[in-house]
Amino acid sequence: MGSLDEINPASEMFQAQANLYKTIYGYLNGMVLKCAVELSIPDIIHNHAQPITIPKLASILQIHPTKTAYVDRMVHLLLHNGFLAKTKVGNEEAFTLTASSKLLLKGNEPCLAPMVTGFIATSMIEPFDMLDKWFKGEEKTVTETVFGVGWWDVLERDSGYMKAFNEAMASDSRMVNMALRKCEWAFEGLDSVVDVGGGTGTTARVIAEAYPDLECVVFDLPQVVQGLCGHKNLSFVGGSMFESIPSAHAVLLKWVCHNWDDESCIKILEKSREAISGKKGGKVMIIDAVINEEKDGHAMTEVKLLYDVLMLAVNGKERNEKQWETLLLAAGFKRHKITPFFGFRSIIEAFPY
Repeated sequence: MGSLDEINPASEMFQAQANLYKTIYGYLNGMVLKCAVELSIPDIIHNHAQPITIPKLASILQIHPTKTAYVDRMVHLLLHNGFLAKTKVGNEEAFTLTASSKLLLKGNEPCLAPMVTGFIATSMIEPFDMLDKWFKGEEKTVTETVFGVGWWDVLERDSGYMKAFNEAMASDSRMVNMALRKCEWAFEGLDSVVDVGGGTGTTARVIAEAYPDLECVVFDLPQVVQGLCGHKNLSFVGGSMFESIPSAHAVLLKWVCHNWDDESCIKILEKSREAISGKKGGKVMIIDAVINEEKDGHAMTEVKLLYDVLMLAVNGKERNEKQWETLLLAAGFKRHKITPFFGFRSIIEAFPY
């Protein structure tokens, strides 16, 4: 008997159609996940302390009785996408959490629920409905095409979304911080580190606690660090990374470079190199994505490429190893080392000598 393609030459076309439709309707995956978070479905299942049936879930949600069937439909999409697992309670289907949905439990550490509600939002999605107009226009970012101002200005004029965005970024930082606690090799031999763009100190506090002999400085815009108090080996300094960065044994750029175009990124790296000049063994540590389509799996590559398109909102980009090397050489660094770090991120250690 022949292959399916021999029996049905149109099967390749049907697969192509399925791939096309999956992409067209893919936005619904995010919208359903956001709905689940806003309805606290992961928390309800967790607090139930045993597999939960659809009728029981609908009862706890206190939804209208006519909508129980709709809950079932949403749950099965979450099941398909790996956010729920299926089992049996008696003769009924029941559902439990998976590793992915456990990341959405409110009050737990880490909790990435703020990433769901912060990034699946109108201000984040709307600009990408105008990509075609942006490509033909003169604006630097797709955000300017839609809102007439840059992304950071959009945040400034919407305090509610600014709060949601900051909470999302803080939740992501807490995930990275879990890994930083076990990165002794990265901090070995250092006496000081300045966390550039360190915000309110979420990451620096973890580093300061994990490495008590290391002097940690959070460096960010004056309005960001104003009124923040340090302790023991942690302090806050205000300024602009485009002008000068406090002197230290090491500079940490966590999730900073991907926000900027190449020209701006080189300036940041140059100022970082100046900050460690004269320090024996000094280095700049960059925590960012490194695209590697040949070695990364399909899912990992997809995450990095999606982030790369997302950076059109701020005129930034994700980079592959060659692009990182080009930036570092242009900024005066002689050598670098890339170490896969956590999820889709790597630590890039850049050395001036």
